[in-house]
This record gives sequence, structure tokens and C-alpha cells, in this order.
Amino acid sequence: MSEELLQQHKIIWEQKPILRALYTSWYKEIAAQIVLGNTLELGGGTGNFKAFAPNVVSTDIVPLPWLDAVADAQNLPFDNQSFDNIVMFDVLHHIENVTLFFDEALRVLRPGGRVVMMEPYISFASWPIYHFLHPEPVDFKQNPLDWVEPSPERKPFDANQAFATILFERQYSLFQKKYPQFVERYHRRLSFFAYPLSGGFDKPSLLPMSWLKPVLALENALSPMSRFLAFRILVVLEKK
Repeated sequence: MSEELLQQHKIIWEQKPILRALYTSWYKEIAAQIVLGNTLELGGGTGNFKAFAPNVVSTDIVPLPWLDAVADAQNLPFDNQSFDNIVMFDVLHHIENVTLFFDEALRVLRPGGRVVMMEPYISFASWPIYHFLHPEPVDFKQNPLDWVEPSPERKPFDANQAFATILFERQYSLFQKKYPQFVERYHRRLSFFAYPLSGGFDKPSLLPMSWLKPVLALENALSPMSRFLAFRILVVLEKK
């Protein structure tokens, strides 16, 4: 099922210009945060990030013809200190045991290497959309740093969309205590109106392409209100 879904996303990507335009702006922002060297992309999905950065090894948990390798973020099949960046777009909230990933990130990153993550952000505006209109749950009672006994019944796309908001805002001090080897280098809430109106990969767009630039300009003007309006968060961690 996971492979079929990603194949479907690939088709939607090619047929939906407003989605490509939004993701292009986000990929460029992610690419601006990576350091020089080799980049590991986890959860590569449709495999588009390679067009925005050099030396990218694109992976996912299921085999796909346009990706370079199959990789589980909790048990990476790569040597110690073999990468300078790890890039993840909507991946962290799908990981069953987040601590296993961060342990692996510390192992495969060189000193000064970065983890660059784009994730759902749960704000006043986004909560009802993510909670009522999105199939993935939003559960603030779960601590992402707690150990979860691995379940053979768990599917790769099972998730908790609240993970990034909990880890990097509500309980960031706990993350710092658990992982003092990481320093946060960048933190931005973004994506207010254009993304939900685009319909994402699942629904038809309610936003004409001709309105995209004005809507993005409005979002930029309203950036001081990101805590209340944002649908996404971009976090960059650097290994000491």
C-alpha cells in the first residue's frame, strides 16, 4: 500500500502545478540550510529534492525506481560519519521511535552536519484541518521521546502530526536534555493559507495559480502571527 500511495503521489506531482510551485519554494528553503557535502534524504517519496541540491542520496522505507536506496530512519544502512546533512520532508512524525532516529543521525553525521526537517505545525488555524480533515492523528498526550514497543502491525505511514510541535516548541527543553549534541540553528513556522487551499496531494486545489503569489505575499506580511496561523515548521539541528 505504501508503494502504491507514493506512485500515486508521483502522478499527482506531475499533474498539479500549484503543488509543484509550493514544494519548490520549500525545497529551496531547505536547500539553503544544508552545509557543503553529502546529503541523505529520508522519506524521499516522489524523489524531487535531488533537483535542488547536489550530492543527494534519496531514500524511502519502500523501494521505488527513482530513489537510490531503501532506508529505515531508525536503523540506517550507512557508515559512521558518512553524511554532512540529513533532509526530511514530512518524515519525523511517521517514525515509530524518534529516539532511534536521532541516535542514528548522530552516528551517520559528521561533526557540523545538519538535520533539516520540514514538518506539520499544530497552530490555532491548522489544528482543526489536521484533526478533522487529515487521516493522520494529532495527539499531544504522546511524548515523542518515549520508547514505543515496536509493533509488526504498524504501517510505514502511521503517524502523529503533533511530534514536531511537541519536540521543538512545547517540550524543547526535554529534547535539549536528551540530545545536548544537537544545536538548533534555524526555526521557522510557515505556510498559512496557500498550502491548505492547494489541497495538498489528497484534494483538489481551491487556489488558482494566478492567486498564488499574492497569497504568499500576504503570508509573508503576516509572519509575526505564525504561531497562530502556520501549517508547517522548518527546524535545523546541527551536530556539535
